[in-house]
Amino acid sequence: MAKFTYTGTNSAGDTVTSTVEAADRFAVYAIARTEGHNISAVKEVGAFSPSEFFNLDKINAKMSRVKGDELIMVTRNLGSMITAGLTVSRALSVIERQTKNPKLKQVVVSMVARINKGDSFNETLRQFPEVFNDLYVAMVRAGEESGNLAQSLQTLAIQMDRTNTLKKKIKGAMIYPSIVITVMFVIAILMMIYVMPQITSVFKGMDAELPGTTQFLISASDFMVNYTLQALGGMFAFIFGFIYLLKTKWGKIGTSWLVTHLPVIGVMAKETNAARTARTLSSLLNSGVDVLQSIEITQEVVQNVFYKKILKEAARRVEKGTALSEVFIERNDLYPILVGEMILVGEETGQIAGMLGELAEFYETEVERKTKDLSTIIEPILMVVIGTGVGFFALALIAPIYSIGDSI
Repeated sequence: MAKFTYTGTNSAGDTVTSTVEAADRFAVYAIARTEGHNISAVKEVGAFSPSEFFNLDKINAKMSRVKGDELIMVTRNLGSMITAGLTVSRALSVIERQTKNPKLKQVVVSMVARINKGDSFNETLRQFPEVFNDLYVAMVRAGEESGNLAQSLQTLAIQMDRTNTLKKKIKGAMIYPSIVITVMFVIAILMMIYVMPQITSVFKGMDAELPGTTQFLISASDFMVNYTLQALGGMFAFIFGFIYLLKTKWGKIGTSWLVTHLPVIGVMAKETNAARTARTLSSLLNSGVDVLQSIEITQEVVQNVFYKKILKEAARRVEKGTALSEVFIERNDLYPILVGEMILVGEETGQIAGMLGELAEFYETEVERKTKDLSTIIEPILMVVIGTGVGFFALALIAPIYSIGDSI
């Protein structure tokens, strides 16, 4: 006989912990059933468990994160199971058994415990802001209050799926240029450390005046060869410092301004923000969230600083009785003219949520089409950048040969 401690729930749904003596783990389950308990975890008292000793479950949960695709699948499945008649806690229990993500499993277990104690679904979601944002909580709350939770979850899943798809396509379009630029950077460093010293040693032995470009490459190569670790450390420090700067207040302002003013990219950025704004507002309004709260939540969803300011201004003016369309029409420098006009039509016809949905569809399609064309635009730009870099190296190496020939 050995001692076992098990954790589970009783018939009332309360969490219980008990220690019993049994021949094995199977016997523990039999004992728990006679007590009316449903076991969720069993541990032998005094037994060594590497997982428990190192607390691997908690470590995995902290290191992992819930991806967008996983959250979309969970939301869609929850909506389907609730539509089929399952309670929220039971549907979450099914999700907990299905998921392989340690972080999501830990969150769902905690959610089930809170709901069984009497917390509402939206109150429970609010306890996990790292997984469920304000948009998610607001739509679930609206669904619970209106009695259409399943429909709200399905709408939310569609909204998240379209937003996630759009984000993936934009990131996918940037992978190719990012790889090319990174490879160019690495090749340039290797050339400066291993190739340039062999070439420039010839020039150093000649008593001839070298051009400025050649002298610059020689000096840079000498520094990288003699202080390789310091040079590489300085490069990494610059990169991480630049990334940190982008996350600061002024860095976000600068990035937001630059993105919206770049050729081609600027138009895509404006249309992307228009699609995200329209999609979020449409989903919230369709779920029954009031206009003012919908604008405030959308303000948190958009990333660009200047769009946040516009939505903040819109919330302030709508609260005072101004029409929502008026704000967007005035700010056609960032939002396309069609946005304000469509919202105005929606206000006049009482179909603002439907108009915003159509607007989101239109701009999502536009961004998708332009994303496909982006590679054909980027390729010649990359060719110019590569050609400029190669030309600089070639000129810096060929020019001394001509100057030496002239001196002879």
